[in-house]
Amino acid sequence: MRVLVAGCAGFIGYHLTRRYLNDGHAVVGVDNLASGSNRNVRDLEAEERFAFHSHDITQPLAIEGPFDLVCNLACPASPIDFDPLRLEILAVCSRGVWNLLDFARSQGARFLHTSTSEVYGNPLEHPQKESYWGNVNPIGPRSCYDEGKRFAEALVTAYGAKHGVAVRMVRIFNTYGPRMRLADGRALPTFIAQALAGKPITIHGDGSQTRSFCYVDDLIDGLVRLAASDVEGPVNIGNPDEVTIRQFAEEVIAIVGGSSTLELVPRPGDDPNVRRPDIARARRELDWQPQVARRDGLQKTVAWFRTVDSAH
Repeated sequence: MRVLVAGCAGFIGYHLTRRYLNDGHAVVGVDNLASGSNRNVRDLEAEERFAFHSHDITQPLAIEGPFDLVCNLACPASPIDFDPLRLEILAVCSRGVWNLLDFARSQGARFLHTSTSEVYGNPLEHPQKESYWGNVNPIGPRSCYDEGKRFAEALVTAYGAKHGVAVRMVRIFNTYGPRMRLADGRALPTFIAQALAGKPITIHGDGSQTRSFCYVDDLIDGLVRLAASDVEGPVNIGNPDEVTIRQFAEEVIAIVGGSSTLELVPRPGDDPNVRRPDIARARRELDWQPQVARRDGLQKTVAWFRTVDSAH
């Protein structure tokens, strides 16, 4: 295939691009590097079947085809981005997604849209099934991302129905692994960076809130399976192995070593209390479930952070 990956310089976009290249496909990557990594682009450009276009998808795409698949992973997704990039996030979730859909339609290509578990907000259903409509604050500090992604789901659904574009949609739960941003603002890179520096591990609230962490290789396998399938409507892809943030921090300390202690800090607004995917649909229709144990994934992630830390 010839695949376009928007957001190729980001954490998940890089890994998806790498997977398609490893599988023998040609990939054109698009990114404006608002939150993506130049290092990721440089590493991908070493591959003969990869070409990079520096482009903001809120502007129409003018890239020569043909393409078989268009993958949308272009959106800042870290909490540290929500305040400074709130309008940019809303723009990429609306105009940006629309432009990518127009491009896929012009190519007769299939469209893979990456949504997020954030569409469930602070959920009143646990675990979260795809049929759950969510509990989201439309004007809260996270609303640019939560509501932006909810609008994007509505747009992808309506566009596919009206224009006959084959759309596939995934709701991604917490994902971790090598090439996460060092200053990501999310729990795992923060915990690892603090532990490597011998600093206290800062936990929001009392640490009893839960998350379900999926190793990036497992996620990418789910994305590739979904893109190649005939499954319509959103599909949860995540690891249902739920853990408290306090326990997660303690696991990071145990793997990194050292003497870091836990420090409790106030929780940010609208921070979800629980998050766990119901993956029955992915198991049933994609024959997918996560394979990497959390400890194994954490060891690989810490090892990568150590190489980055030593490079500085």
